[in-house]
Amino acid sequence: MIVIINPNSTASMTEAMVETALNAAPGTTVVGWTSTKGPPAIQGEQDGNAAIPPLLELVKKADEAGAKAVIIGCFDDTGLDAARDLASCPVIGIGQAAYHAASLFGKRFSVVTTLDVSVPVLVANISSYGLAQNLGRVRASGVPVLALEYDRENATRQVQEEIRMAFREDDIDSVVLGCAGMVHMVDNCEDIPGKLIDGVHAAIKLAEMF
Repeated sequence: MIVIINPNSTASMTEAMVETALNAAPGTTVVGWTSTKGPPAIQGEQDGNAAIPPLLELVKKADEAGAKAVIIGCFDDTGLDAARDLASCPVIGIGQAAYHAASLFGKRFSVVTTLDVSVPVLVANISSYGLAQNLGRVRASGVPVLALEYDRENATRQVQEEIRMAFREDDIDSVVLGCAGMVHMVDNCEDIPGKLIDGVHAAIKLAEMF
């Protein structure tokens, strides 16, 4: 059993991640847990800090239930180090998984995320993973996380335009989709001139390997 834990309280986002994981890893047992005590969305360091205590409760529960791997379903890799210290099974952050996949695909990648407040967190994470030399730029699309759930058509259009700008301007081989709420875009982006990398796809493949 692989457990995807969504540190925010938006259940529809959890469901979308599980659906994506099952499509990417048919035959694998995947369940999704939503942190009902977490914030509705994680946008920046303050939300991330608030999400960590209830997230760790779920990590401990998953480990005790015999999970073979835990996936933290937030692109900020919220609480990842603390979760790894707590669990006996592998714990994978969708952000870290996506960055490593992008680095294997080509020399340089950019990230398209939601709001400006998320940019410093992602830049710091990429640096801590030793991948700063592979980064073109972390771009904020100006789309709030929850708009990807409740105003999907307009939000998707805005994110797609930022992706196109990244490929035009950043001298990159791929774009990493910098939010779990963008999981639907991998198979639904038209006229994108390069590779899109989603963290849920990357994380479930690593979880299978482990």
